[in-house]
Amino acid sequence: MEPLGGRISGRRLATLLGEWRQRGSRQGASDLAAAVELHVLDGQLPIGTRLPAERELADALGVSRTLIGAALDRLRADGLVASRRGAGSWVAGVGNRDEAEAVRDDLLDLARAAPPAVPGLMAAFDTARRDLVEYASGNGYLTGGLPRLRERIAERYTARGLPTTPDQVLVTSGAYSAFVLCLRMLTGPGDRVLLEQPTYPNAIDAVRATHALPVPVALDPVHGWDLPGIEAALRQAAPRFGYLVVDFQNPTGLRLDAAGRERLGGLLARSRTPVVADESLVELDYEGDPVDGPPPLAAFGGDLVLSVGSAAKSQWGGLRLGWIRASTDLLDRLQSSRFAVDLGAPVFDQLVLAALLEPEGYEVLARRRTEFREQRDITVAALRKYCPEWTFQVPSGGLSVWCRLPEPMSTRLAVSAANRGVQLAPGSRFGVHGGLERWLRLPFGLPREQLPEAVRRVSAAAASVRGCADVPAERIPVT
Repeated sequence: MEPLGGRISGRRLATLLGEWRQRGSRQGASDLAAAVELHVLDGQLPIGTRLPAERELADALGVSRTLIGAALDRLRADGLVASRRGAGSWVAGVGNRDEAEAVRDDLLDLARAAPPAVPGLMAAFDTARRDLVEYASGNGYLTGGLPRLRERIAERYTARGLPTTPDQVLVTSGAYSAFVLCLRMLTGPGDRVLLEQPTYPNAIDAVRATHALPVPVALDPVHGWDLPGIEAALRQAAPRFGYLVVDFQNPTGLRLDAAGRERLGGLLARSRTPVVADESLVELDYEGDPVDGPPPLAAFGGDLVLSVGSAAKSQWGGLRLGWIRASTDLLDRLQSSRFAVDLGAPVFDQLVLAALLEPEGYEVLARRRTEFREQRDITVAALRKYCPEWTFQVPSGGLSVWCRLPEPMSTRLAVSAANRGVQLAPGSRFGVHGGLERWLRLPFGLPREQLPEAVRRVSAAAASVRGCADVPAERIPVT
């Protein structure tokens, strides 16, 4: 089979792999093959991607062609890479290992910061089933969204300090789809898009998929947004669009205060730069009621800010619904361009979410915030016990802890942790141009009884990566 995807250069692949080689390891080919496999499974190297020639990759990584050839042999044997004389090598699949190896009963997923279903989901399904009768006689196309759901979303924005009417809300198939819809309408190939660094990995991928150019602005893991740096980027790079997460930022968990939002809104207004403010995590506030938090960024940035929300982080990842809050004029334009993406969100799912957003649903969310705060505290305690050299800020909301590692090893750690039954997303996934090898996002959405074990396994993986033979026995996972 011939490759169908684009080509990745040796320099770009080297940046993507980061610090792939284990310190002191003589198994360079195994280390390189494992690093490539991780990025294939993580979607960073899609099937069909043409790999650089052996000589080019050897030069980019600073290793011998013999090592590159041996690593490719391992990848071909596992079914991840295929080669053909005259066509080179390309990513061919996700491997042909035995299914029992690929899916482990004790696998702990820390690659996704997503919670289980909120209590009351099944009751909401029952309510939606009864309400569906009203819509079943129609054609089922509600391109703007279920009126009742738009009312509930508008009421929540108004309660948070941003007066909103239902006609300022467009329901979408998730927050990511909402962002892609805005991105496709407001940018084109070659346009610059402002992003935080680090940021949500899928946002980076979406920008590149539209052939736009990401413009990263560093986000300090302690002090947060570099507003002078954003001002300089707006002035010098003149981005056409931007993507920001100012409520429990993914992955850092930071939140921009009201004064910072007012200043940022002024910067956007002066530069006339529209941005998406991703509020997917705003309801997961562990210091109080989200209604009492800082007003949405759109309260300061006006029509230049498109607020995007989601049910995936607060209600359930399997409820693929999101929304855009914007001016009616802009939503009319989005509606017109939407048909190139989809024809609207499912009616039944919208009925479920409308039931979950009734007043009693926010009481359920309040209890969920208490549970997640406890899970956060359990994770923090486990990190301090098993990973005392790691540093981090305890997040006041969101679903993850952003950890600074004692050395650049995030990609190698993710590879090693996978062998211990833990899936991790390496820090490089959150960087616009890779890197961030000293950082690791650790979600705490797993059941509370699994969190200490997950951190214990990650600690053991980190010790093996660093070549530490004197790991305390209680920290070595049972295999």
